Amino acid sequence: MSGGTGLISLFGLDPQAYEPHPLHAPDRVYRETNCYADVIIELLHARGDEPLAALGCVVRMDFEGDQWTFFKPWPQDLERLYGIDIHEMQPYRPLPEQIAEQLRLGRTLIVELDSWWLPDTAATSYRREHVKTSVAVEAIDIEGRRLRYFHNAGYFELEGEDYRGAFTPPTLPPYVELVRFDAGPRLTGDELRRAAREVTAHHLARRPKANPVQRFGEALAAALPALLEGDAEDYHRYAFATVRMLGSGFEVGAAHVDWLLGPQGTEASQAMARIVEGSKLLSLKLARRRAFDPEPIVSGMAADWELAMTTLDAALA
Repeated sequence: MSGGTGLISLFGLDPQAYEPHPLHAPDRVYRETNCYADVIIELLHARGDEPLAALGCVVRMDFEGDQWTFFKPWPQDLERLYGIDIHEMQPYRPLPEQIAEQLRLGRTLIVELDSWWLPDTAATSYRREHVKTSVAVEAIDIEGRRLRYFHNAGYFELEGEDYRGAFTPPTLPPYVELVRFDAGPRLTGDELRRAAREVTAHHLARRPKANPVQRFGEALAAALPALLEGDAEDYHRYAFATVRMLGSGFEVGAAHVDWLLGPQGTEASQAMARIVEGSKLLSLKLARRRAFDPEPIVSGMAADWELAMTTLDAALA
């Protein structure tokens, strides 16, 4: 932890020099997953941990009726693998003061902020739309009005008017979580991989009993007429909650399997990769706003879900 010239920093990072984890590399189909999973990935990476170990939870993603599971590393998995404890914190004091105090203690906060004030969202919501999102704070300079944070695919800084706007008291207090790094042993190497294997097997045993991709296909076919009649915003909301969440989840899942099992997991990771490609194709077809039959694409993805699950069962037995 460093704190020169008013800046209190957890890891002493430089936003200009920071290299994101390969899960956020430009060549990924879905470079961003969801706001919470992304900040955990980069927080672990910046600490020197391997975030892939904590992503076996994606094998239990389900279609929840109108959306796919909003996946994120489970708190109990983070504690077991890295000795990290994440739990809710009460934001009863000015938030910058609470952030500074926890950084001084070698901890950090995951905070809900309005992406209107986050310059890394310049291509989407920055100064255009009020959208709730989660960031993990890495550094703060209260006097200089600067904040450095993990969000989406990297590590960024905001200052000045953005700082003031981000911390303007909202109508309701934001949801805040405290991240402590002293909850147990921090596993590495073969020990981390063995524990991750057990964690993934635990989640795999609790995967959906019925093929969730088939259920999604039925729901998509029923929703398609209304989507075609609606506006672009309706499409974007639907796509994020469905095909994008599914695709980004299984792209992370494929990388997790490759890391965990190597060649033994090739068949499963390749099946997951085909689910990603199917999700991308569905996204493109939905974006065209023209009627189409999703069944051929969905049936292939459903078969790949079955193949991925059964081959993982065999590999982890």
